[in-house]
Amino acid sequence: MTITPAIVNQVAVLLGRAPRGLEDIAVTGPAGEPVVIRVASLVEDKPFPTLFWLVDPALCYRIDQLEAGGLIKQFQQRVDQDANLQRGLRDDHKAYIALRDSYMRPDIRQRLEALGFGEALVSKGVGGIGDFTRIRCLHTWYGAHLVEPNTVGCMLDDLWRLQAKSLLAEMPVVTT
Repeated sequence: MTITPAIVNQVAVLLGRAPRGLEDIAVTGPAGEPVVIRVASLVEDKPFPTLFWLVDPALCYRIDQLEAGGLIKQFQQRVDQDANLQRGLRDDHKAYIALRDSYMRPDIRQRLEALGFGEALVSKGVGGIGDFTRIRCLHTWYGAHLVEPNTVGCMLDDLWRLQAKSLLAEMPVVTT
């Protein structure tokens, strides 16, 4: 998608500030509105490890509520106890690094090198995490998940499916 001034303004409204390093709209909603943006790996001459940024206000609010309720800690405990989830997390971080690298333009790569940051992003996964067994921000994980499915995003989707089923089960049956 071509980044026009109108799109920049739309993203600015969603972020509450002018976007920095905006390169693309990675995911759009049903009406074409930005849901996830793709950000450059170098922003204001500093390495920026977060490739995808969730900007959809409803999703951001929903995730804010979950984070405030301690969901990161709960998810981390699940990951810590499950070798398959640990392996999934590591694979997700590595895939994210490779994807970020595939989007990096030659001029950005050269500038990172010139600034002494050539290796800065090589070991930083989702949300800039260097420890591939950890979950930091659910927003960054879910934004990335909407582009390329990942373990934490699937955990969120599963949680929301369970919540929806629970809500439906609690609804009264109306007969006419």
